[in-house]
Amino acid sequence: RNVCGYQSCTSSDPDKLNVHIVPHSHDDVGWLKTVDQYYYGVKNYIQRAGVQYIIDSVISALDQNPDRRFIQVETAFFHKWWEEQTEDRRELFKKLVNSGRLEIVNGAWSMNDEAAVHYQSVIDQFTLGLRTINDTLGACGRPKIGWQIDPFGHSKEMASIFSQMGYDGLFFSRLDWRDKSKRLNSKTAEMLWQGSSNLGPPTRQYVGGA
Repeated sequence: RNVCGYQSCTSSDPDKLNVHIVPHSHDDVGWLKTVDQYYYGVKNYIQRAGVQYIIDSVISALDQNPDRRFIQVETAFFHKWWEEQTEDRRELFKKLVNSGRLEIVNGAWSMNDEAAVHYQSVIDQFTLGLRTINDTLGACGRPKIGWQIDPFGHSKEMASIFSQMGYDGLFFSRLDWRDKSKRLNSKTAEMLWQGSSNLGPPTRQYVGGA
């Protein structure tokens, strides 16, 4: 029986401050190099990156220690890695996902910009990514959390789209430093963000500023 999602979380102690530290991928699907250059680790004089080796080493490390956890974000790189693996390696990846030790977040093909894109493009690239995850990993691979930690600014439309797609929460990072400092000092980094006044309570988005 698969135990994934929230059911796989480590039990917390109500009498203590519980801190969750989980490593995650953060690999650009094209920026200073092409997707293939990032994936295969070539032209490292431009930027050091070899995504295939990151995924390989993560899978091996998780397999060696059941207490370890990891978050995989970019579906474009996962898909490229998956296509090149043996059946045994694929089964190991699925086993880690099904046990909740390897979690997929966001689920889109890439972590899209929020300022200069049309909503249809956002939906299209999420559709591609989520279909890929569903076809390869099944129900336990379905992301529950939005992960927009690198776009340069954030929009209420993105929070609204995540809500309407059925996500439970959204984490982001690049907010104005004055806003971030104020929220940290007042302990209001977590909030409920209702992206559209036309949407009712079920579509209010839980947000945690990363």
